[in-house]
Amino acid sequence: MSHDEFPTDQPAVVTCGLPYANGDLHVGHLRTYVDGDALSRALRRLGQQTAFVCGSDMHGTPVAVNAAEEGVEPREFALQYHETYAETFPQFNVEFDNYGHTDDETNTELTQKFVRSWIANGHVHEKEIQVAWDTEEDQPLPDRFVEGTCPYCGEQARGDECDEGCQRHLEPGEIEDPVSTITGNPAEYRAREHKFLRLADFQEYLQGFLDRVEGTDNAQNQPREWIEGELQDLCITRDMDWGIDYPAKDADDPEDLVLYVWVDAPIEYVASTKQYSERVGKEAYDWELVWKVDGEAQHGTQWDDEWSEDSGEIIHVIGRDIIQHHAVFWPAMLRGAGYNEPRTILATGFVGIDGNALSTSRNRAVWADEYLDAGFHPDLFRYYIATGAGLETDVDFSWDRFQERVNGELVGNVGNFIYRSLLFAERNYDGTPDVSVSDDVRDRIEDALDDFAATVRDYDVRTLADVAIDLSNYGNEYIQRNEPWNLVDDDPDRAQQVIRDCVQLTKAVAVVMQPVLPGKAERLWGQLGEEGSVADVSLDTALEAPPAEFDAPDELFEQVEDDHIEELNDELQARIEEASEDDESEDADDAGEDDEAAAADLEPLVEERIGFEDFEGVDMRVGEIVSAEPVDGADKLLKLEVDIGHEVRQVVAGLAKLHDVEELPGTRVILLANMEKAELFGIESNGMVLAAGEEADLLTTHEDAPLGTRVQ
Repeated sequence: MSHDEFPTDQPAVVTCGLPYANGDLHVGHLRTYVDGDALSRALRRLGQQTAFVCGSDMHGTPVAVNAAEEGVEPREFALQYHETYAETFPQFNVEFDNYGHTDDETNTELTQKFVRSWIANGHVHEKEIQVAWDTEEDQPLPDRFVEGTCPYCGEQARGDECDEGCQRHLEPGEIEDPVSTITGNPAEYRAREHKFLRLADFQEYLQGFLDRVEGTDNAQNQPREWIEGELQDLCITRDMDWGIDYPAKDADDPEDLVLYVWVDAPIEYVASTKQYSERVGKEAYDWELVWKVDGEAQHGTQWDDEWSEDSGEIIHVIGRDIIQHHAVFWPAMLRGAGYNEPRTILATGFVGIDGNALSTSRNRAVWADEYLDAGFHPDLFRYYIATGAGLETDVDFSWDRFQERVNGELVGNVGNFIYRSLLFAERNYDGTPDVSVSDDVRDRIEDALDDFAATVRDYDVRTLADVAIDLSNYGNEYIQRNEPWNLVDDDPDRAQQVIRDCVQLTKAVAVVMQPVLPGKAERLWGQLGEEGSVADVSLDTALEAPPAEFDAPDELFEQVEDDHIEELNDELQARIEEASEDDESEDADDAGEDDEAAAADLEPLVEERIGFEDFEGVDMRVGEIVSAEPVDGADKLLKLEVDIGHEVRQVVAGLAKLHDVEELPGTRVILLANMEKAELFGIESNGMVLAAGEEADLLTTHEDAPLGTRVQ
């Protein structure tokens, strides 16, 4: 992996966290896959050779538990959901190059090869540990077969993860007050021999890896607390039948253990890439150039970091609840087998429903099939979920907000510009007027293409769609300002020029909107009379002349009607109330769910503490905004002059869409005064104005502290 600017000379692979094959998909699941799909398409648009792969996670105790409840074998149970997922993802225009599953032959063989490499390299050892045991059923209780209390935060935890509290991975024997999920009886601990991957062997490597890895801040910083001090070994085996067998030393003496699900699950990324490569041929895409160091796995412990510079680009898009697995366990697993390391880890935030935490137990969820049954185009959901917030920030799904954004941004802006431009062009010129695009419009499109490339290189999926929105907004202003309908008779040459420019802008919108809105972009491509698929063109195609002739267009986006949204809201609320009534008789933990849900909507606290000396180094001052003005070319930024007593500081802040610019002068704020200087859109920013939340609630003081007073 190179860290060179995209596109690089090496192939890339984009993966998404594997969905557990044990339940229906909802909008919370879909966020990761939409983001991964959009990023994959955008990388290809830049000219980066890219494969987008994933697969169903077939193993583990969640599958075994649910299969037992339904009275079927785990494989049969999991395959049903795997097939459902494989059918559902394309319905949201999420198009994997390969979608496999962890129980297939490719993944089984690769997983056992990985483990044998760890054994050969001395990274695996055996240790006696305490395993929860159901005395009534006389069987061990791995992972989700046991529940209890997290030893780190005291919250209720399930098996191998404190998913309701601190989100730590839990090793067998760690959970306190264990209870069997099979019988509901208290469990006891018994000694058992298990296999461990010695993570301490990789501690120094992991510290360097976290300095190198690109991606979201949470994926880069959250794992650091887990690799400081004594790094706990990872138990890689479980006492159960469902899973990939631990590779025995002797075929005549097999181990009575299967591999932990978090061993074979990430290796499916490699297996799925391999399957894709085998299907299209190595000449088209070579999986080994991506995953293996310099084209081959480097066995032994002497693994040179420089070798990886000639290997491919591995990009993981995951939910933030599995950061530890991807930023600590997975790089160590790859390193131990001599494979390439990830270039990028992008951890998305969660999805809430109508201002509350998504809850499948309360049926407070919008399900994938529910959205499709509502008759909306998949691209509308893709746009909403990809642009609702930055990657690592939580997104709230609301039918009302969905309607507002579709009608305002897609129908009122993009659709309105495209329809009236193409309709006017077809009626008056049978297509594209026979003149060259103007220099100003060409320059504006070139700026948009530069913005597109920059957002892809920053992995900024949210802003990716804004490029098309901003370009359409420019087009609307351009056509409205020039009023070509009034020029046709009085100044026909000028009318031709305006419409020629608008058709070129429309083509550019199709090119840049395709990663997030692939179905709508393809339809627009056809309306323009273009040949082939918009998915196959390069970014520079946006500047090529559109076809001379095309047919009359139809509306690209349809208005979302009030009565439809009201009906969907009523259905969702009725379902939530029904589920809540059914749950009223459950244990007392459920009674506090509203408080828990509210807490779940907040960003988690950073567990890593800082000392008082570190805090003393943060210089925050009481200030007052003297002036505020928009930054040219940046819709979200304002240039502020902030008086902090000692001097007036120039600060660039992203407040333009969240505050009335004219009302900001005179507003008291808190300024981080010793923030490193930065340059944004050619303007120096000397400090940071502090604000809370996505709505940028400006921090201030209760009383009238003098300007320049230090916050302590």
